[in-house]
Amino acid sequence: MEKVLVDSEGLDRMLLRLSHEILEKNPDTSEMALVGILRRGATLADTLAENIYKIIGKNIEVGYLDITLYRDDLSELSEKPTLNKTQIPFDVTGKTIIIVDDVIFTGRTVRAAIDAIFDCGRPKRIQLLELVDRGHRELPIKPDYVGKNIPTSLDEVIMVKVRQYDEEQCVAVINK
Repeated sequence: MEKVLVDSEGLDRMLLRLSHEILEKNPDTSEMALVGILRRGATLADTLAENIYKIIGKNIEVGYLDITLYRDDLSELSEKPTLNKTQIPFDVTGKTIIIVDDVIFTGRTVRAAIDAIFDCGRPKRIQLLELVDRGHRELPIKPDYVGKNIPTSLDEVIMVKVRQYDEEQCVAVINK
């Protein structure tokens, strides 16, 4: 059973607020870039970049990160994991990189993303934006930006739906 917690309009407002928060923390956008974790984090990064352009009239560099081979549970996922292509068309060295992801749970995805980014260069700083923080951290990782804190039980799953993949946009919770 699925329960919608944030509807399409609420998600748009949340992403706009997060765009403003990014700009407040990073007034000089010249050395800033967004890196979305594939798949839904990449879509969210594109939306944030569009919002930032509408707010300040400047394009922000955006990259997409596949963390599959950096996961510590790769052998548990599949014998033949699906790989997507990392696309970071800029040098990360010396930049403020904002990792964009849809849901933070244990923190392991973020750890894998940080490892992958450091394989591309040495950023000046890394910040983390999570649309939803559901708790249950296993690693000491805390996002810099959070769209919504949604405490969950381990029997629940948070689903972030985006139009690009799901034909609708919302945040929902389902029971396993």
